[in-house]
Amino acid sequence: MTLTNSWLAGPEPTRRLEYDVLSERILNLLSSQNMCVLATSNEDGPLATPVRYYHLDFTLLFTAAAGSPKMRNLAADPRVSVGIFAPLVGQASSRGAQVFGRAEVLMPEDGEFARYWEAYRWQSDHVERGRSLEDPPVGPLVAIAAEKVVYTEHWLRKTGYAPRQVWRAR
Repeated sequence: MTLTNSWLAGPEPTRRLEYDVLSERILNLLSSQNMCVLATSNEDGPLATPVRYYHLDFTLLFTAAAGSPKMRNLAADPRVSVGIFAPLVGQASSRGAQVFGRAEVLMPEDGEFARYWEAYRWQSDHVERGRSLEDPPVGPLVAIAAEKVVYTEHWLRKTGYAPRQVWRAR
């Protein structure tokens, strides 16, 4: 049988990317996607929610209705896992990340709100919903600063690197 990507066969390489190179690849993934799956939990168990996100460096940002299940879960336990992935065509194109961190729920009166709000592109939502750009939303903004990222990219195997790399905030 002919292999389309023969470098996928055989044992996985174990070589690690340099921190700056890995950081750049993760930022590229964050910048090229806009949907993630947010995993929260409560006493009844886990909740996985698709969420549209924006990011500022390694901090993921999203808004949500204050009383939603995910916001109630975040209030009870801010630890989260976030899954982000690029469309998959085959093993060679497999690329994604599991982001681990703590969610911080910010309101306009909070110190960090203004800095993160500038990176959040709420205007497109307003246009889609026929809302005035003169009235920005005032609800909570959730910021998740990545503490750890497990990054997977099978194309790395082609150049002798492990397809799964672990990044930690410095």
